[in-house]
Amino acid sequence: MFDRGLISIGDDYDILLARGHVPEAVERLINPDRRLRLPVSPEMRPHPQFLKFHREQVFKG
Repeated sequence: MFDRGLISIGDDYDILLARGHVPEAVERLINPDRRLRLPVSPEMRPHPQFLKFHREQVFKG
């Protein structure tokens, strides 16, 4: 769903959903706080520049 632009990640690592495109059954599988679970090590986390590109070029929200 990430590759199709239906889910993305915000600058604060919130999980973003494209309204009307993500089935309710899938929404229920996402953590209730809608926050990405991050690795302890910062260098293992998604790079903010790539997340920004994804939100601007791929995400359908």
